[in-house]
Amino acid sequence: MIKTKTPQKMLSKLIVRAAPRIKSRALLQLGHLTFQAAIGRNGRTAFKREGDGKTPIATLPLLYGFHRGERMASLQTSLTMYRTQPKMLWCDAPDSPNYNRLVKAPFKPSHEEMQRQDGLYDVCLVLDWNITSRKRNRGSAIFMHMIRPGYEPTAGCVALHPRDMRRVLPFLRRGGTITVV
Repeated sequence: MIKTKTPQKMLSKLIVRAAPRIKSRALLQLGHLTFQAAIGRNGRTAFKREGDGKTPIATLPLLYGFHRGERMASLQTSLTMYRTQPKMLWCDAPDSPNYNRLVKAPFKPSHEEMQRQDGLYDVCLVLDWNITSRKRNRGSAIFMHMIRPGYEPTAGCVALHPRDMRRVLPFLRRGGTITVV
């Protein structure tokens, strides 16, 4: 785990607005800075369901994050960041008692690997969607993570270019929020 203080003022309030014309694109605003982002392949929704491919319209508190240490070292943030390990998984099986929780391999129910080979989770921030108050099928693994090439859509997360993630991280802290409108 790394936890570093930054001298910069902590804004910690991000706003995600739909971009014009493409439902899976968004603009992420931090103060006066604006960044391109990818969101769910089916846009946004106020009624998030597991597997719907939509980003929840809500204010999502930042909880903590994960990073791939050998790929993303020296991160500047006050947000608590944990280094991913090969056995780290995130359960996305609604029928599991571990639904929407970090678990360890071996694990049979449906899950995502946190130490992905494609780089999407080189930095992965956990947003409080259906975590502190879990309900089956309300959606799992809503993160802010890295983009795919060409800003391809996500399964419901918010994704940034690695350069933009590094610019945003110093302003984030636990309890800060990401508001999707």
